[in-house]
Amino acid sequence: MPLCRVEDVRLVTGGGCYVADLTEPTALHLVFARSPLARARIAELDVRVAAAQPGVVAVLTGEDLTGLPPLETNPVLGPMAVPAVHPLAIDEVHAVGHAFAAVVAETEDLAQSAAELIEVDFEPLEPVSDLLAALDAGPLFAGMESNVAIDRQWRSGKPEDAFAMAHSVVDVELQHPKVAPSPLENRATLARWDAATECLIFCTGSQTPHRARADLARILGLESGRVHAVSPDVGGAFGMKASIYPEDVVVAYAARTLGRSVRWSAERGEDLAAASHGRGASTRGRMAFDASGRILGLTADLLFPLGCWMTYSAAVPAWNAARILPGPYAIEALEVRVRAVVSNTAPVGIYRGAGRPEAALLLERLLDEGAFALGQDPADLRRRNLLKPHDLPVVRPGGARLDGGDFPELLDRALAQAGYRCLLNRRQVRRARGELVGLGLGLYVEPCGQGWESAAVTLDLKGGLSVASGSSAQGQGRQTAYAQILARELAVSPDAVRVVFGDTRTAPEGIGALASRSTAIGGSAVQQAGRRLIARARPLAARLLNAAPDSVTFGSAGFTAETGVRRPIGWDEIAAELDEPLVADCVYTADAEAWGAGCCLALVSVDRDTGCVSPERLWYLDDAGTVVNPLLVDGQIAGGIAQGIGEALLERVCYDSDGQLLSGSLMDYALPRASDMPSFDLARMTTPSPSNTLGAKGVGEAGTIGAPPAILNAVIDALSPLGVRRLDMPLTSERVWQAMRSAERDTPREERGR
Repeated sequence: MPLCRVEDVRLVTGGGCYVADLTEPTALHLVFARSPLARARIAELDVRVAAAQPGVVAVLTGEDLTGLPPLETNPVLGPMAVPAVHPLAIDEVHAVGHAFAAVVAETEDLAQSAAELIEVDFEPLEPVSDLLAALDAGPLFAGMESNVAIDRQWRSGKPEDAFAMAHSVVDVELQHPKVAPSPLENRATLARWDAATECLIFCTGSQTPHRARADLARILGLESGRVHAVSPDVGGAFGMKASIYPEDVVVAYAARTLGRSVRWSAERGEDLAAASHGRGASTRGRMAFDASGRILGLTADLLFPLGCWMTYSAAVPAWNAARILPGPYAIEALEVRVRAVVSNTAPVGIYRGAGRPEAALLLERLLDEGAFALGQDPADLRRRNLLKPHDLPVVRPGGARLDGGDFPELLDRALAQAGYRCLLNRRQVRRARGELVGLGLGLYVEPCGQGWESAAVTLDLKGGLSVASGSSAQGQGRQTAYAQILARELAVSPDAVRVVFGDTRTAPEGIGALASRSTAIGGSAVQQAGRRLIARARPLAARLLNAAPDSVTFGSAGFTAETGVRRPIGWDEIAAELDEPLVADCVYTADAEAWGAGCCLALVSVDRDTGCVSPERLWYLDDAGTVVNPLLVDGQIAGGIAQGIGEALLERVCYDSDGQLLSGSLMDYALPRASDMPSFDLARMTTPSPSNTLGAKGVGEAGTIGAPPAILNAVIDALSPLGVRRLDMPLTSERVWQAMRSAERDTPREERGR
């Protein structure tokens, strides 16, 4: 049911409460001293002058925090070679922005001034910031035999035979730009040590407050019950706030050691330099076709960057990309190799999509190259190779299990939505006028979270209903969606439901907001907890109805029975019978992983003189299973499209050969603006997932998956009359112009547009 977000009025009128808004008048302020070099040995570090400054309470160095356990990394791809990471650098710094000291003072200005007085002598070492260079360079980190932290491969069928008998073989190489998540709210942390209870209160804008509590408790040697983690309103995250950072450990350690509240708020430049980045993979693929266009085999070599330390979910993008292949296509002969490499750059972790866009882009470029080589329409070639509903579920070599869907129907609906055949005709008319115009498709499947989530529903003594969730929110409309799910189960208005999350003392243990899992799994937990509350309330209703409990039913009017009192009993009357609140909780584990799917079609034009790319229109159809609120779904897809356009056309984290960050401010890092957004038409297809009781699939990452391949394919289609067949994102006017000039110079006129 469409329902405007109940969160919005409070947030857009200044009523939000973020970490920086939390009032602690006596809190100390912490500022980090960060390395200006990408790789260097710390020959000497003298903090005495800084520590003696007025208002300075402490100066911490790596030596002060030695002995603390390291941050953990999720081994989704098996054993990994993990670089040693300390909260503050001890012997070496490994990237520009790597913190080697922290100043704690009465004000932020005093801390900043003192940090500038720290004396440090660096002995520069040769850095490696390029992904491919790091693959071949000597070890950059102590304890690692090479810079390859992950190396896995799997196969099915006989790819070598498939390529040997192929009619056509196409190759694609892609270099993804590294991107900075850039939420509106930078990272911020406030920690307070309560000496009376020996508890740490830790406030941070996190996607995973319960994980933050567990991680800090382990690192600081505390029982988990002695750490109270709070995530108030969070101004965006996109994966950047999925893990705790070394800075969080330093703030918590300082608060406990000093017995004072300590706060830290990152500046935008700090986050661009030292927070986790996303994407940046280098991928190669080969695809074999028979004469009719049927895919015979696929090989893929995926190389992912990790940076100088590994966040908790650092291996997830590589894992997702590898296990998704071969996407929605029926390909039996398959070989995939995936590697991940460390380097002297900021950490690279999950970013909205987390490996899904990388897999989709490789597949969709290969399909377009195959269509070009075979002289077939790209849509027809895809239709010929898509898995059919009767093929599902199917288990892939990487262990992924596609649970269901109708991919041919999805493609046909998307093409009909756009009027594809008419668009082809219009393209030819415009090309005849000398315009560079192109169409591009992007199909995808996406895993939407797995595992468990929690919920607890409460009926209080005044008849109020609330649901506490182990999930969290960073702008997705979670409060609205969960209220709708519970309201539908309990036959009340969503306005009557209060939603609680983000506080480990008031919300049940949970995983958090990751991998588009919160509606499918968290929403199912809310649904089941609501049904359990009905079951717990039934005996009370039976007493009021003067009926046997097994004769009582619950419906839109409330509790009713065929015998006894002939009127419905509502929640207010149940509450009046209570001596204490009635609570029903649920830890829901999904039967399997839900898989969403979608299709994007892009129409673009390119200016012949400047190379400027203009996305004119996008048509987007997504299958997110059961939809709780179509307004929220459309908002999530639109936001994902915006970030997908940013990756495709504008965004790029750039390091030079010395490891210096060249995109360290928003003057140099190009985020999309409203004027960069094209018109787009959104539609949906509903195939309920069999993997959870709600039947939902994820949608939060969809736009970032479908938009980039559709746009890239459309631009290459637009430039194909000039002979351009390869481009890397971002598709800046300079890059496109150079490709146009190079193709015109190198490609004989008779071969252009073949």
